[in-house]
Amino acid sequence: MNDSFSILELRSQEEILEAFPLMKQLRSHLDEETYVDLVLDAKDKDRYKLFALINGGEIVALTGFKPMITLYYGRFVWVCDLVTDSKQRSKGYGEKLLTYVHEWAKSNNYESVALSSGLQRTDAHRFYEEKMDYSKVSYVFKSKLQ
Repeated sequence: MNDSFSILELRSQEEILEAFPLMKQLRSHLDEETYVDLVLDAKDKDRYKLFALINGGEIVALTGFKPMITLYYGRFVWVCDLVTDSKQRSKGYGEKLLTYVHEWAKSNNYESVALSSGLQRTDAHRFYEEKMDYSKVSYVFKSKLQ
């Protein structure tokens, strides 16, 4: 990766929409309309922030996160989404973007950064543990409401 990259917050509906093809690589169950609706709703109600790493004029990685406070973690940032374009992996983009989240969290007085990762994503787990120094601290459970 060269040093000409930038990291920008995607704020407008147009910017959010421009990121959809890449986010679809991670969130393949979403259609464009649902994606935009969820991002705008999360930004409005849940302080969700969406950032893009742009290199050579192209969005090559995305992260969505939200600052939170719980009794377990204290003041922390939850990484909801982190994806690097499948054609651009192993170039350091994910590391740059996650490091940016860490810096954002520190500068906004949050104590830690946390995320969940699908059980099948062993490459991602290796990245989080070995490259980014994350620890496995819990399992995440989900119950679909009828």
